[in-house]
Amino acid sequence: MRKLALGAALSGALALTGLTAPVASADSPDLVFSDVVVNKGKAIVVGTDAVVKVPVTYTLTRPADLEIDYETNFAAVVLYRGTLRTVDNGIDPETAPTCSTTGTTDTTATDTCTETLVIDPEDSLYEAADAGTWKAGGFYSHIEQDEDDSDGHISFDSGYDLWGGLGTAQVKRAAKLTVNAGPEPAVAGRTLTVKGSLTRANWETGKYAGYKGQSVLLQFRAKNSDTYATVKTVTSGTGGALSTTVKASKSGTYRYQFAATATTGAKTSAGDHVDVK
Repeated sequence: MRKLALGAALSGALALTGLTAPVASADSPDLVFSDVVVNKGKAIVVGTDAVVKVPVTYTLTRPADLEIDYETNFAAVVLYRGTLRTVDNGIDPETAPTCSTTGTTDTTATDTCTETLVIDPEDSLYEAADAGTWKAGGFYSHIEQDEDDSDGHISFDSGYDLWGGLGTAQVKRAAKLTVNAGPEPAVAGRTLTVKGSLTRANWETGKYAGYKGQSVLLQFRAKNSDTYATVKTVTSGTGGALSTTVKASKSGTYRYQFAATATTGAKTSAGDHVDVK
């Protein structure tokens, strides 16, 4: 089911503190999230099945008397699309971050933290709009409860805060790329046809679909060589189909190579070796 609201989008983080229906905090703590690095600064490439674990590092500066215990309160970095007020989708850690205090003053404590965002494409990504730029946000939640009814009274209070502007991360669809050169064995001087296909993850269907109109490099590595050289550029057609011809000159290996776009990760096919007689 699609996550439409902040409380649902951050359900994993909220579950760590037992929160089920958060409300706005009356008194926001003075927290500063800084030096946020998501996935070591690299794009996050996600397919249709495999769960992707994304490392996040950051610095958290907090009041010296505020302990983050991950029982009654919780702090972490999350990713979201949309605005702080209207979150279109969100990704949060499923387990508590690991933090160590690296500095203190009379009023503040500074923690160095690491956490892991877990992206399951079946549960976290829903549509084409999920491919692109996500924002990093700092998240804090708390819970206060008194379940002792011996005095005829119980209480429950919870809330959260979300800070934006901590940086961005690119989430991209994984691509698949194939190559097949023939006929084999080839005859020197005759035409060799190199076919293949370029597809990418479709999170709505859970399958890979053709990626049409993309520039793909055909590359060749001669036998006994370690280096590929670009032969020509081929544009993917209907269903992501690739097809071009070259003149067979010597034995070697052909492959296709696709550079990343704003929404799709880079991919290089396996090589197809052709003997030329």
